[in-house]
Order: sequence, then C-alpha cells, then structure tokens
Amino acid sequence: MTRHRDRHSAESPELAGTPSDGETVLGVVAVTVLVLALSVVSGSAVWLLGLLVFLPSAASALCTVRQTAFVALWNVLVVSAAVLVGGRGAERWFDNVLMVVLTITLGAGSVYACHWRLEREHKMLRLRSTAVAMQRQILRPLPLLTADARIDGLYEPVQEDRLVGGDVYDAVETAWGTRLLIGDVQGKGLPAVGTAFAVIGAFREAAHREADLAALVAAMDSSVTLHNRYAAQTGERERFVTALVISIDDGAEARAVNCGHVPPYLLREGSVTTPPLDTGLPLGLASLSDEPVTVSRFPFPGDATLLLTTDGVTETRASDGTFYPLEQRLADPAVSPAENAPRVLYEDSRAFGEDGQHDDVAILTVRRVAR
Repeated sequence: MTRHRDRHSAESPELAGTPSDGETVLGVVAVTVLVLALSVVSGSAVWLLGLLVFLPSAASALCTVRQTAFVALWNVLVVSAAVLVGGRGAERWFDNVLMVVLTITLGAGSVYACHWRLEREHKMLRLRSTAVAMQRQILRPLPLLTADARIDGLYEPVQEDRLVGGDVYDAVETAWGTRLLIGDVQGKGLPAVGTAFAVIGAFREAAHREADLAALVAAMDSSVTLHNRYAAQTGERERFVTALVISIDDGAEARAVNCGHVPPYLLREGSVTTPPLDTGLPLGLASLSDEPVTVSRFPFPGDATLLLTTDGVTETRASDGTFYPLEQRLADPAVSPAENAPRVLYEDSRAFGEDGQHDDVAILTVRRVAR
C-alpha cells in the first residue's frame, strides 16, 4: 500500500530496454532472409532498398553502438553480395557502385545517430539521478518510523514524471516526542518545490530547537516569509503554505496547530471523528493577524489511527461540481482496515473526479507505536 515512487532507473541506457547481441543477430538474419526472398520472388530491387533503409535506422533507435555497427556492416555485405550476383550487368556499374556507397553512408550515419542518442540518454540519466538525490532530501520515502509513531501512506504528485510537487510531509523524533508535518504549498508541481524545501528545512531544524509547538510554527512561518522576499526579488511568485503540525508523545493526547490546512480525521473502531482544532492563517500570512498561534489538544489513544491529507483529495470534483465526500467515504467499510485507507481513498477520489488528477495528493496514516 505504501507508495512514494522512484520513476527513474539507475540502469545504463545501453542496457535498459535494448535487445541482446543474440537477439540482434537473429532479428537481422530473419529480416534479411525475408527481404531477399521477396526480392527473388518479385524480381524487384525495391525490397532490397527497403532493407537498405530499414535495418540500420531501426538499429540506431533500439540497439547499442556495437550492435548498430554490426547491423550496418551486415547491411553493406548483403547489399554488396546482392549487387554482385544480381545480374544487373556491367552497363549498370554506376548504379551498383551508387547503391553500395549509399549503403555505407547510411550505415555510418546510423552508427553516429546511435552514439548521439546514447550520449543524450546518459546526460539525461545523470541529470535525473541528481534530481532524485536532491528531491529525496525534501521528502523521505514512506513509511516513517519513530519511537512514538509509524507514519505510512502515499504521495502522488500531479506531474507523473516527478517525485516532488507542492505537498510536503515529514516526521521528526525530538526530545519532546515526535513532531509531524503535512502541508500544501500554494500552486502545484515543480514551481512549488522551492517553497516546499523552505518549509521542510525550517520544520526539521526548529522541531529540535523549540519545545513549544507554537514557536515551531512561528519559525516555519518566518522561513516562508523570508523565502517569499527572495522570490519577489527574482520575479518569482510569492506563495503561502497550509500546514498541520502535530506532536505525539507517550501520553494519551496529541497536540496540534492547524495553519489553514485540511483537518485530520480520527479513525477508531469503525467511527470517524474530526478533532476540534482551532484554525489559523497559512504559513507566510501570519503577519496579517494579531491573533496568537493556538495549540489544540485532542485524544489519540493507542488503538486509533490518525488520517492526514491534503486538498488534492478534498477538492476533487465530480462532473456536476460536487466535492469528494471524504468523511463519508472514511465511514465506508471498504476503507477498513485503516492501513488500506490511503490507497482506497486515492483510487476512489480519482474515479470520483472522472477526468483525472489535477493536484498533488498526500494521504498519511499515523498510528502509535506499542511500547
């Protein structure tokens, strides 16, 4: 059920998806026999010209440089032999030489094209590997395990070829228990990654420094505000972040600060409840209000599951404009056990929306660790 997908393989482009040497030889021989048979039956060299163009170009798109060079050489030998024994006559010597020269030229061009393709794939692989390493510093793969809780679930960015988008999550084990974060940066996809990195960095640093949850949230707000100042200087868009920060220790309660985020749900013995949390302004907008940050408390017994999500789920709309009924779906027996809820809810919300995913989605389950 857990999912945080690494879509980029570290396998060499020369090995990933290319045929083996044996498969290449068998394929070339089979195509050659077929083309020569058609040429003999039809009495036309058109089929031979098809072989001339098709084999090296196909090899350059699918094979390694060595395999493409073999195919090109094979093509030259076959065409040369066909010209010599084809009975074209001495008066056609210019056409014969032209066909052989054309075969050699196309073969050399195919080898070069294959070399260029693989070089480009190697460069893309290096770029992707670097991007993966950087993005892994933003979001760690699920599940996350601390001394107090196990955090599981899924994360699906709206851009399928990316690991990170505008939704963030993390868990940090501190001297005051486990601090959890789930947040949603204004916007989606790669443009929101800079702000996401600022939020994650501030959370990880301040979670160990601030004993008070309100002070932790204030530090995160300051980080987003500072990031927005730099963004304004470079002409980038300023963004706010809705966030939910939760603290879990060995007590029977959890503490939380809700900064304009989707409220959590408590699943226990088939019931679904929403903990009563005061809701404040999103991170980056705290200066708009003089109200202090409020830390709320709610029961979180050992047999309960806390479900956290982002508005990629709650703001999914059906064709008639109605929003996805998350709380109603949580009460459905199909969601049980709670460990299955993230995957079930994600697939159900996509089916509800009918026209696909339009925002990043994060759905987490949090359970206490038995002591």
